[in-house]
Amino acid sequence: MNQGPASTAPAATPPGAHARADDLERRFGPMADPANPLGLEAVLAADDHWEVLGEAEALLDDFGLGAEFVPTRLGGRLDRLDTLGRTLRPVFRRDPSLGFGYGLASFIAVAPIWFAGTERQQRWAADLLLSGGRIAVARRGEPHANDFVRDEIAADLVPDGFLLNGTKTVVANADRARGLVVFARVDDRPTARSHSLLLLDREQLPAECVEDLPRYPTVGMRGCHFGGLEMVDCPVPADRVIGEHCGALELSLRSSLVIRGLVPATLIACGDTALRTAVRYAFDNQRGGTPLRTPYTRAVVVGAFLDLLLSDCVTLVAARAAHLLPDRMSASAAAAAYLAPKVLTESCDDLTVILGDAQYHRYGAYGMFQKQLRDIPVMGLGHAGSAARQATIIPQLPLFARADPAGAKQPPATLFRASDPLPPLELGELEVLGEADPLAASLPGGIQDLLEDDAAGADETERAALREVAGHFAKELADLRKACAALAGRGHDTLSTPFSYALADRYALLCAAAACLGVWRAQSGAGADDPFLADPAWLLCALARIGGRLGLPAAKLPAASSQRLLEEVYARFTGERSYDLYNSALASSSRPL
Repeated sequence: MNQGPASTAPAATPPGAHARADDLERRFGPMADPANPLGLEAVLAADDHWEVLGEAEALLDDFGLGAEFVPTRLGGRLDRLDTLGRTLRPVFRRDPSLGFGYGLASFIAVAPIWFAGTERQQRWAADLLLSGGRIAVARRGEPHANDFVRDEIAADLVPDGFLLNGTKTVVANADRARGLVVFARVDDRPTARSHSLLLLDREQLPAECVEDLPRYPTVGMRGCHFGGLEMVDCPVPADRVIGEHCGALELSLRSSLVIRGLVPATLIACGDTALRTAVRYAFDNQRGGTPLRTPYTRAVVVGAFLDLLLSDCVTLVAARAAHLLPDRMSASAAAAAYLAPKVLTESCDDLTVILGDAQYHRYGAYGMFQKQLRDIPVMGLGHAGSAARQATIIPQLPLFARADPAGAKQPPATLFRASDPLPPLELGELEVLGEADPLAASLPGGIQDLLEDDAAGADETERAALREVAGHFAKELADLRKACAALAGRGHDTLSTPFSYALADRYALLCAAAACLGVWRAQSGAGADDPFLADPAWLLCALARIGGRLGLPAAKLPAASSQRLLEEVYARFTGERSYDLYNSALASSSRPL
């Protein structure tokens, strides 16, 4: 492979990932400030023209965002998956098209290279990203799938490599990326060895063999360039194969382990903006000093906040487990990838009752809500969709059924604390299908603590409610284990049935409950990082919300618990702080968003 562009040092930024996220937030400036050239009015105007802000891309060039996706051993800043998600949130809070098109799409494409690429391939990809370049990925065809993966490129073996032929209708950054990772079909038979993964330099491909197809319009993420490629007898040398020849599918599964927790982690910033816009509308239209006048609208806002928190809990665990428990992280990653996009999409739909007709505004103070309402489902869809993510959970169900709850190895408390250090990420140790799930292992102990009144900081009414909720979850956990055992006894042919998909949904929700319990338990007691996360009120309400999705009996919640959450929503709006586990300061303005 020819040498890539010379590596250039990104502009100076604070060294720590959390500091870099704060620095990036400051660089973008106040979103609601009409004078800000990177504010919401400019973002919405660009989106209306199916583009992202050129000034925003220049800001990311100056920040050196591409370095966030390059491992430190190759000159980048990537050393922790959990902090990568947080670093990207200031971008996604403003425009998912910018965050995905400029950065996340390249990380998805380059992940297999970090796993299995040669030293030369890794160096080339790193230099390209460090210099502000991009890498696109053309995925394999999937029957009955969405347009993103319905067609594919085929590779015919020739003496000196391959000849590529075929059309790929939808490729993010197809016309903007120099690097191209191609899932190429090398065998027409439907086997697990039917594809090879190739790394191409578009500048080295014969121009007459590759044609850029027209842009593919999407309802959401309109600023992202989804285009197509057509290849006709395009010659590719044999040394362009990433990893093992015919090993693309296995490599894709392995690399997906680091992607599954990252995509939903960025979506939380989108949900943050949607909730913030709804709260802003409520403040702008309040009567008698009360922003939300009915119990239902207050419950909707509190519910949206809880959805952000529980989604952040499960994505945090998925990212940190890759470092701490690489052989047992597959289930938590699958649960995060499936649950968070689904929950946040539903949450945004619920928030439409707050805005009423304002949900349709394309410009002005509330226009960002309509944009996020369109963008979040597209981001959540990905290349496969919700059902495919459920399918990645299903193989874990028989393992869950066989696990002994009493003898299960408990995960360390540091799994649930974002402030704790992590060991280096060892990609070679990640297991596609872990024999155990740390979240499922931690849930019985967490439930037992609540049943035994071990809820620090809770008053008597909250303790009673927590005991009631814990009892419902204990029964659900036992019932799900029995159902999964019955499923395992029917053989592999029964794994892809409506029944198994329903079990996967229940399993993912129990993983979310375990993640919330773990985060709260790690924060409770002396030395808590955040007094709010140590408060049992949010845990009680989060478990009750998850229980509602599971169809568990409704617990009687103390009014004071919901009120504390509502007050937190108001405080973070007026104080301009993020609606996630980090409670981060946002770029300040005279009028918050």
